[in-house]
Amino acid sequence: MTTAAEVPGGPVPELRLTAARQNPVRLVLSGTPWRAAGYLAVYVFVTGWVLFAVAFTAAVTALAFAVTIAGIPLMTAAAEAMRGCANVERMRLSHVLTGPVHGRYRPVTGGLIAQAAARWRDPATWRDFACLVGLWVPLFALDTVVLTVWLALLGMITVPLWYWAPSGTGAHGYSGNGPMVHGMALGYFPHGPYGHGAVGVFIGTLPSALVAAAVCLVLFLLFNYVLVATARAHAVVTRALLSPPADPLAHAREVLDQPGPLGEMRATASIAAARAGRAVLYGEFPEH
Repeated sequence: MTTAAEVPGGPVPELRLTAARQNPVRLVLSGTPWRAAGYLAVYVFVTGWVLFAVAFTAAVTALAFAVTIAGIPLMTAAAEAMRGCANVERMRLSHVLTGPVHGRYRPVTGGLIAQAAARWRDPATWRDFACLVGLWVPLFALDTVVLTVWLALLGMITVPLWYWAPSGTGAHGYSGNGPMVHGMALGYFPHGPYGHGAVGVFIGTLPSALVAAAVCLVLFLLFNYVLVATARAHAVVTRALLSPPADPLAHAREVLDQPGPLGEMRATASIAAARAGRAVLYGEFPEH
């Protein structure tokens, strides 16, 4: 059984997420923050922990049975499962890049042992593992914190519509048996929203809700830069690990393949080399 190597589709695609040279209002209207939020949200709530669980479980199971005969097909299956998880991340990357990202794996030939060994000796398999398992904790933590703050600021913009809904007695849900109080408490209020020792902001009137919404709107517009930068960093790291290594001679090969003097020289050299080889093989030397 032979698995063909995936061929990279040209140059590495660039990021579509950019906040440079855009004021806060143009940035939020451009759709870039919403694309960045969607990219981070899918990772935090769905793909991040699911792909981590699949890749980690597959790798640990294969390692546990590696000393037995059953471990040979399990190692092959684990590498294939990891490749499938990496392809999911590559598909997600296509939504924030200018083009798709393709993996490049070494061809696999031979029997079961040779196939398992070839897959786990392939650097691409270990890059998949690093992306899916090794970086899951820092990426998940960073994305969760940034996305939580962004969503909180976005929700606080609408606080004038619902500030009156939260209610509590006494210390507004902390302690005490005072009268029912309506409003939103942001901070620590041991003796009620208007009692001694209060630390924070209590939104209990429409004017205070409008002020809070205005402040959160400004913070939200500014925090979009942090959100986009986080999504860019996540995408850059993922692209670097899941893309084939850059070929340092790619530009030179592209120049040689183009029509022109270099291309003609290459063709002439190829013809001369072919004639020289034929002369050596068949003794066809030119007469002088």
